[in-house]
Amino acid sequence: MTLALGVLASGRGSNLQAILDACARPGFPARVAVVISDRERAQALERARAAGVEAVWLNPKDFGDREAYDAALVRELEARGVGLVCQAGWMRILSPVYLRAFYGRALNIHPSLLPAFPGLHAQRQALNHGARISGATVHFTDEGVDTGPIIVQAAVPVESGDTEDTLAARILTVEHRIYPEAIRLFAEGRLKIVGRKVVVNPEGRG
Repeated sequence: MTLALGVLASGRGSNLQAILDACARPGFPARVAVVISDRERAQALERARAAGVEAVWLNPKDFGDREAYDAALVRELEARGVGLVCQAGWMRILSPVYLRAFYGRALNIHPSLLPAFPGLHAQRQALNHGARISGATVHFTDEGVDTGPIIVQAAVPVESGDTEDTLAARILTVEHRIYPEAIRLFAEGRLKIVGRKVVVNPEGRG
């Protein structure tokens, strides 16, 4: 059975595009059922429509607080039978309402080798600290900021003369590779959270 994905995206949706492209490949065990954005003009919604995927703008101004918004978000996802949610440039802090509904079934991607450089401007943080290696991490979402159990990581060397933009562009290429890989592992039943760690079962379910 193909896993139904929900993707949350606030911006241009380049990681969403990588996920859409992966789902279009024969044999990939997941499909994007819905893309939701908190911004009406997000390019991610245009990418979803171009791929024939339902695109939903959920306006934060229509809700009294973050919890009410997240409750509506959960309703939208559950109504479409979503089994895994992928945050792909989602710029809102998620409340316990969302985390309770999708704990262990929500992924996020971050442009650093976590736990190094969590939060905003990870590439700038890496450059300011003189890091020689940066990269990208896909992790399960939890109540912290980029603190969830790590699934997949990939390293990207920091080159002399790198700017925030050039480093970000090289990291983004890696993100586009490892996010679909993490989704595939989840869809195949090969991920198990054990404490703070993720165990990858090479055999899959059973």
